[in-house]
Amino acid sequence: MSKAVAVLMGGFSAEREVSLVSGRACVKALRATGYGVSEIDVGRDLDALLKALTPRPDVIFNALHGRWGEDGCIQGILEYLAIPYTHSGVLASALAMDKPIAKQVFAAAGLRCPEGIVVDRDALLGGDVLPRPYVVKPFNEGSSVGVRIVQPGDNESPLGSEAWKFGETVLVERYVPGRELTVGVMGDRPLAVTEIRPKQGFYDYAAKYTEDRAVHDVPARVPDTIYDQAMAMAQAAHAALGCRGVSRADFRYDDTAGEPGELYLLEINTQPGMTPLSLVPEQAAYVGLSFGELCAWMVEHAACDG
Repeated sequence: MSKAVAVLMGGFSAEREVSLVSGRACVKALRATGYGVSEIDVGRDLDALLKALTPRPDVIFNALHGRWGEDGCIQGILEYLAIPYTHSGVLASALAMDKPIAKQVFAAAGLRCPEGIVVDRDALLGGDVLPRPYVVKPFNEGSSVGVRIVQPGDNESPLGSEAWKFGETVLVERYVPGRELTVGVMGDRPLAVTEIRPKQGFYDYAAKYTEDRAVHDVPARVPDTIYDQAMAMAQAAHAALGCRGVSRADFRYDDTAGEPGELYLLEINTQPGMTPLSLVPEQAAYVGLSFGELCAWMVEHAACDG
Protein backbone atom coordinates (compact mmCIF):
# COMPACT_ATOMS: atom_id res chain seq x y z
CA MET A 1 0.00 0.00 0.00
CA SER A 2 1.43 3.38 -0.99
CA LYS A 3 -1.12 5.72 0.61
CA ALA A 4 -0.15 7.92 3.54
CA VAL A 5 -2.88 7.78 6.19
CA ALA A 6 -3.24 10.14 9.14
CA VAL A 7 -5.35 8.73 11.98
CA LEU A 8 -7.19 11.38 14.01
CA MET A 9 -7.87 10.32 17.59
CA GLY A 10 -8.35 11.61 21.11
CA GLY A 11 -10.09 14.93 20.76
CA PHE A 12 -11.70 16.80 23.63
CA SER A 13 -15.15 15.28 23.95
CA ALA A 14 -16.49 13.08 26.75
CA GLU A 15 -15.37 10.12 24.63
CA ARG A 16 -11.69 11.05 24.40
CA GLU A 17 -10.33 7.91 26.07
CA VAL A 18 -12.42 5.58 23.90
CA SER A 19 -11.24 7.44 20.80
CA LEU A 20 -7.62 6.90 21.79
CA VAL A 21 -8.21 3.16 22.10
CA SER A 22 -10.02 3.06 18.74
CA GLY A 23 -7.33 5.13 17.06
CA ARG A 24 -4.41 3.06 18.33
CA ALA A 25 -6.11 -0.17 17.24
CA CYS A 26 -6.66 1.25 13.74
CA VAL A 27 -3.07 2.54 13.53
CA LYS A 28 -1.73 -0.92 14.36
CA ALA A 29 -4.02 -2.63 11.84
CA LEU A 30 -3.29 -0.19 9.02
CA ARG A 31 0.47 -0.42 9.53
CA ALA A 32 0.25 -4.22 9.47
CA THR A 33 -1.69 -3.96 6.22
CA GLY A 34 1.08 -1.87 4.65
CA TYR A 35 -0.04 1.75 4.83
CA GLY A 36 2.22 4.56 5.95
CA VAL A 37 0.45 5.80 9.07
CA SER A 38 0.84 8.88 11.26
CA GLU A 39 -1.02 9.47 14.53
CA ILE A 40 -2.58 12.81 15.45
CA ASP A 41 -4.04 13.48 18.89
CA VAL A 42 -6.48 16.26 18.06
CA GLY A 43 -6.79 19.18 20.46
CA ARG A 44 -8.47 22.57 20.33
CA ASP A 45 -5.48 24.21 18.62
CA LEU A 46 -6.46 24.35 14.94
CA ASP A 47 -3.05 25.65 13.90
CA ALA A 48 -1.40 22.63 15.55
CA LEU A 49 -3.74 20.30 13.63
CA LEU A 50 -2.89 21.97 10.32
CA LYS A 51 0.82 21.65 11.05
CA ALA A 52 0.35 17.97 11.93
CA LEU A 53 -1.27 17.48 8.51
CA THR A 54 1.90 18.71 6.80
CA PRO A 55 3.04 17.00 4.67
CA ARG A 56 -0.47 16.40 3.47
CA PRO A 57 -1.68 12.78 3.88
CA ASP A 58 -3.57 11.00 1.13
CA VAL A 59 -6.37 9.97 3.49
CA ILE A 60 -7.65 10.85 6.96
CA PHE A 61 -8.85 7.94 9.08
CA ASN A 62 -11.24 9.64 11.48
CA ALA A 63 -11.19 7.72 14.77
CA LEU A 64 -12.60 10.61 16.80
CA HIS A 65 -15.75 10.03 18.85
CA GLY A 66 -18.31 12.41 20.28
CA ARG A 67 -18.78 16.13 19.77
CA TRP A 68 -16.39 17.93 17.41
CA GLY A 69 -15.28 14.57 15.98
CA GLU A 70 -18.47 13.03 14.64
CA ASP A 71 -20.94 15.92 14.48
CA GLY A 72 -19.76 17.53 11.23
CA CYS A 73 -17.16 19.88 12.75
CA ILE A 74 -13.93 18.05 11.90
CA GLN A 75 -15.56 16.90 8.67
CA GLY A 76 -16.03 20.55 7.64
CA ILE A 77 -12.33 21.24 8.22
CA LEU A 78 -11.34 18.24 6.12
CA GLU A 79 -13.73 19.29 3.36
CA TYR A 80 -12.09 22.74 3.33
CA LEU A 81 -8.67 21.08 3.08
CA ALA A 82 -9.99 18.68 0.39
CA ILE A 83 -8.47 15.63 2.10
CA PRO A 84 -10.53 12.44 1.70
CA TYR A 85 -11.67 11.07 5.06
CA THR A 86 -13.40 7.96 6.37
CA HIS A 87 -16.98 7.71 7.60
CA SER A 88 -19.84 10.10 6.85
CA GLY A 89 -19.66 13.65 5.58
CA VAL A 90 -20.65 16.96 7.13
CA LEU A 91 -24.41 16.79 6.72
CA ALA A 92 -24.93 13.13 7.61
CA SER A 93 -22.65 13.46 10.63
CA ALA A 94 -24.48 16.55 11.90
CA LEU A 95 -27.91 15.01 11.35
CA ALA A 96 -27.03 11.75 13.09
CA MET A 97 -25.54 13.52 16.11
CA ASP A 98 -28.66 15.67 16.58
CA LYS A 99 -30.96 12.91 17.86
CA PRO A 100 -34.29 14.80 17.58
CA ILE A 101 -33.56 15.84 13.98
CA ALA A 102 -32.41 12.33 13.09
CA LYS A 103 -35.70 10.95 14.44
CA GLN A 104 -37.60 13.29 12.12
CA VAL A 105 -35.59 12.04 9.15
CA PHE A 106 -36.22 8.42 10.15
CA ALA A 107 -39.95 9.06 10.55
CA ALA A 108 -40.09 10.62 7.07
CA ALA A 109 -38.42 7.46 5.76
CA GLY A 110 -41.08 5.30 7.42
CA LEU A 111 -38.79 3.90 10.13
CA ARG A 112 -40.33 3.23 13.55
CA CYS A 113 -38.69 5.03 16.49
CA PRO A 114 -39.75 5.29 20.14
CA GLU A 115 -42.13 8.16 20.84
CA GLY A 116 -40.40 11.09 22.45
CA ILE A 117 -40.32 14.81 23.12
CA VAL A 118 -37.68 17.50 23.43
CA VAL A 119 -37.88 19.56 26.62
CA ASP A 120 -35.91 22.16 28.49
CA ARG A 121 -33.72 20.89 31.29
CA ASP A 122 -35.78 22.89 33.80
CA ALA A 123 -38.98 21.10 32.75
CA LEU A 124 -37.48 17.77 33.83
CA LEU A 125 -36.25 19.24 37.06
CA GLY A 126 -39.88 20.10 37.75
CA GLY A 127 -41.09 16.50 37.40
CA ASP A 128 -41.98 13.77 34.92
CA VAL A 129 -42.83 14.83 31.36
CA LEU A 130 -43.75 11.28 30.23
CA PRO A 131 -45.22 8.32 32.10
CA ARG A 132 -42.52 6.14 33.67
CA PRO A 133 -40.45 4.31 32.60
CA TYR A 134 -38.81 6.67 30.16
CA VAL A 135 -35.31 7.41 28.86
CA VAL A 136 -33.46 10.71 29.26
CA LYS A 137 -30.80 11.49 26.63
CA PRO A 138 -28.54 14.42 25.80
CA PHE A 139 -29.53 15.37 22.28
CA ASN A 140 -25.97 15.50 20.90
CA GLU A 141 -23.74 13.01 22.72
CA GLY A 142 -22.69 9.48 21.76
CA SER A 143 -21.75 6.19 23.45
CA SER A 144 -24.72 6.51 25.86
CA VAL A 145 -22.97 9.42 27.61
CA GLY A 146 -25.53 10.99 29.96
CA VAL A 147 -28.29 8.48 29.14
CA ARG A 148 -30.53 7.54 32.06
CA ILE A 149 -33.55 5.24 32.37
CA VAL A 150 -36.09 6.66 34.83
CA GLN A 151 -37.99 3.81 36.45
CA PRO A 152 -41.16 3.81 38.56
CA GLY A 153 -40.15 4.28 42.16
CA ASP A 154 -36.93 6.17 41.45
CA ASN A 155 -36.63 8.90 44.03
CA GLU A 156 -33.87 11.08 42.59
CA SER A 157 -34.22 13.70 39.88
CA PRO A 158 -34.91 12.42 36.33
CA LEU A 159 -31.59 14.06 35.41
CA GLY A 160 -29.74 11.97 37.99
CA SER A 161 -27.95 12.73 41.21
CA GLU A 162 -25.04 14.58 39.60
CA ALA A 163 -25.19 17.99 37.95
CA TRP A 164 -26.49 17.76 34.37
CA LYS A 165 -23.69 18.98 32.08
CA PHE A 166 -25.11 18.26 28.64
CA GLY A 167 -26.86 21.51 27.80
CA GLU A 168 -30.30 23.02 28.28
CA THR A 169 -32.17 20.74 25.86
CA VAL A 170 -33.04 17.14 26.69
CA LEU A 171 -34.57 14.32 24.62
CA VAL A 172 -37.06 12.19 26.56
CA GLU A 173 -38.30 8.94 25.00
CA ARG A 174 -40.69 6.18 25.96
CA TYR A 175 -38.72 3.25 27.32
CA VAL A 176 -39.06 0.23 25.05
CA PRO A 177 -38.80 -3.04 26.98
CA GLY A 178 -37.18 -6.11 25.49
CA ARG A 179 -33.80 -6.65 23.89
CA GLU A 180 -30.92 -4.55 22.53
CA LEU A 181 -29.96 -5.18 18.89
CA THR A 182 -27.44 -3.49 16.61
CA VAL A 183 -26.51 -3.70 12.93
CA GLY A 184 -23.32 -2.44 11.30
CA VAL A 185 -23.53 -1.11 7.74
CA MET A 186 -20.55 -1.08 5.40
CA GLY A 187 -21.32 1.03 2.35
CA ASP A 188 -24.52 -0.48 0.95
CA ARG A 189 -24.13 -3.75 2.89
CA PRO A 190 -25.63 -4.48 6.31
CA LEU A 191 -23.25 -6.85 8.05
CA ALA A 192 -25.12 -8.78 10.75
CA VAL A 193 -27.49 -8.41 13.70
CA THR A 194 -25.96 -8.58 17.16
CA GLU A 195 -27.90 -8.90 20.39
CA ILE A 196 -26.22 -7.10 23.28
CA ARG A 197 -26.87 -8.57 26.72
CA PRO A 198 -25.50 -6.38 29.54
CA LYS A 199 -24.68 -8.37 32.64
CA GLN A 200 -26.33 -5.70 34.76
CA GLY A 201 -28.32 -2.55 34.11
CA PHE A 202 -28.50 -1.33 30.51
CA TYR A 203 -25.89 -0.96 27.77
CA ASP A 204 -24.37 2.22 29.13
CA TYR A 205 -20.93 3.76 28.61
CA ALA A 206 -19.26 1.42 31.12
CA ALA A 207 -20.83 -1.69 29.57
CA LYS A 208 -19.69 -0.62 26.12
CA TYR A 209 -16.06 -0.08 26.99
CA THR A 210 -15.31 -2.26 30.01
CA GLU A 211 -14.32 -5.83 29.36
CA ASP A 212 -16.73 -8.56 30.49
CA ARG A 213 -19.64 -6.18 31.19
CA ALA A 214 -21.82 -7.38 28.28
CA VAL A 215 -22.29 -10.43 26.06
CA HIS A 216 -22.51 -9.98 22.28
CA ASP A 217 -24.48 -12.68 20.43
CA VAL A 218 -23.58 -12.70 16.72
CA PRO A 219 -25.87 -13.55 15.02
CA ALA A 220 -28.72 -12.50 17.27
CA ARG A 221 -31.14 -15.28 18.18
CA VAL A 222 -34.31 -13.61 16.92
CA PRO A 223 -36.96 -14.70 14.40
CA ASP A 224 -35.81 -14.56 10.77
CA THR A 225 -38.42 -11.88 10.02
CA ILE A 226 -37.00 -9.62 12.75
CA TYR A 227 -33.41 -10.32 11.70
CA ASP A 228 -34.20 -9.36 8.10
CA GLN A 229 -36.17 -6.31 9.22
CA ALA A 230 -33.28 -5.06 11.36
CA MET A 231 -30.85 -5.47 8.45
CA ALA A 232 -33.19 -3.59 6.09
CA MET A 233 -33.94 -0.82 8.60
CA ALA A 234 -30.23 -0.26 9.29
CA GLN A 235 -29.50 0.14 5.59
CA ALA A 236 -32.55 2.40 5.11
CA ALA A 237 -31.50 4.61 8.05
CA HIS A 238 -27.93 4.81 6.70
CA ALA A 239 -29.32 5.93 3.33
CA ALA A 240 -31.92 8.31 4.79
CA LEU A 241 -29.24 10.35 6.58
CA GLY A 242 -26.88 10.18 3.60
CA CYS A 243 -24.21 8.22 5.46
CA ARG A 244 -21.19 6.73 3.75
CA GLY A 245 -18.45 4.35 4.81
CA VAL A 246 -19.30 2.47 8.00
CA SER A 247 -22.17 3.22 10.37
CA ARG A 248 -24.07 1.29 13.05
CA ALA A 249 -27.80 1.32 13.79
CA ASP A 250 -29.04 0.59 17.31
CA PHE A 251 -32.46 -0.93 18.03
CA ARG A 252 -34.77 -2.05 20.80
CA TYR A 253 -36.72 -5.23 20.08
CA ASP A 254 -39.87 -5.53 22.17
CA ASP A 255 -40.78 -9.22 22.35
CA THR A 256 -42.39 -9.01 25.78
CA ALA A 257 -45.82 -9.88 24.34
CA GLY A 258 -44.43 -12.82 22.36
CA GLU A 259 -42.77 -13.47 19.03
CA PRO A 260 -42.49 -11.80 16.65
CA GLY A 261 -42.31 -8.51 18.50
CA GLU A 262 -41.82 -4.92 17.37
CA LEU A 263 -38.53 -3.37 16.32
CA TYR A 264 -37.69 0.27 17.14
CA LEU A 265 -34.78 2.22 15.68
CA LEU A 266 -32.99 4.25 18.35
CA GLU A 267 -30.22 6.03 16.44
CA ILE A 268 -27.41 5.83 13.90
CA ASN A 269 -23.78 6.03 15.00
CA THR A 270 -21.66 7.41 12.15
CA GLN A 271 -18.37 6.79 14.02
CA PRO A 272 -18.88 3.35 15.58
CA GLY A 273 -16.22 2.17 17.98
CA MET A 274 -13.15 0.38 16.66
CA THR A 275 -11.89 -0.97 19.98
CA PRO A 276 -11.22 -4.64 20.79
CA LEU A 277 -14.70 -4.75 22.38
CA SER A 278 -16.49 -2.98 19.53
CA LEU A 279 -19.48 -4.32 17.66
CA VAL A 280 -18.73 -3.51 14.01
CA PRO A 281 -15.34 -5.32 14.02
CA GLU A 282 -17.11 -8.35 15.55
CA GLN A 283 -19.72 -8.30 12.81
CA ALA A 284 -17.09 -7.88 10.11
CA ALA A 285 -15.29 -10.93 11.48
CA TYR A 286 -18.58 -12.85 11.41
CA VAL A 287 -18.93 -12.21 7.66
CA GLY A 288 -15.27 -13.09 7.03
CA LEU A 289 -13.45 -9.74 7.17
CA SER A 290 -10.45 -9.30 9.44
CA PHE A 291 -9.98 -6.09 11.41
CA GLY A 292 -7.17 -5.09 9.03
CA GLU A 293 -9.38 -5.70 6.00
CA LEU A 294 -12.17 -3.62 7.56
CA CYS A 295 -9.80 -0.70 8.23
CA ALA A 296 -8.31 -0.96 4.73
CA TRP A 297 -11.79 -0.93 3.17
CA MET A 298 -12.57 2.25 5.07
CA VAL A 299 -9.36 3.89 3.82
CA GLU A 300 -10.00 2.86 0.23
CA HIS A 301 -13.56 4.23 0.39
CA ALA A 302 -12.60 7.54 2.00
CA ALA A 303 -14.01 10.60 0.22
CA CYS A 304 -14.88 14.27 0.37
CA ASP A 305 -18.46 15.36 -0.25
CA GLY A 306 -17.55 18.61 -2.02
